[in-house]
Amino acid sequence: MMMHTLLQTDLRFGLIYTDPQTSALADVGCVAEVIKHERLVDDRFFIICKGQERFRVLAIVRTKPYLVAQVQWLEDKPSSEHEDVDTLANEVESYMKDVIRLSNRLNGKAEKETPEDLRKNLFPTPFSFWVASTFEGAPAEQQALLELEDTAQRLKREKETLRNTLNYLSAAAAVKDVFPSSSG
Repeated sequence: MMMHTLLQTDLRFGLIYTDPQTSALADVGCVAEVIKHERLVDDRFFIICKGQERFRVLAIVRTKPYLVAQVQWLEDKPSSEHEDVDTLANEVESYMKDVIRLSNRLNGKAEKETPEDLRKNLFPTPFSFWVASTFEGAPAEQQALLELEDTAQRLKREKETLRNTLNYLSAAAAVKDVFPSSSG
């Protein structure tokens, strides 16, 4: 029903993280725009979406047939820690390149060229959201990053996560080098 409504309007809807243990809804969500959709034979849809602006839920207006909420739009606030966000973004990009390179090596993928410019000329704030979107398999961490209203804090947290990931991958690579797989 929601998809039929979206097809008649602007193809945008809100996404809210739901805790899998408690079923509690997060306070902060993201607008998703349907970029591509395909109707399946059973009237369900396959959709591809792009995240847009963030919002804070102020009140649930309706729960049936789907949730509708009153929201407040969120923007990042100026950083209280006089950080050079551009330098932080470059450091995060460097860690990402290293994680990609080592991950490809561990997974036996050909030595692909890591893209020279992961940032693709993005300013630090949109880049920080793009980085968070790559943390697939860690929805609670993605939610925590979405809720931060300070680009410098978000980039610092991403840098720490990527540094920890790199340390883990480096240890795994060292073990793999010492004990190479006998199959192959």
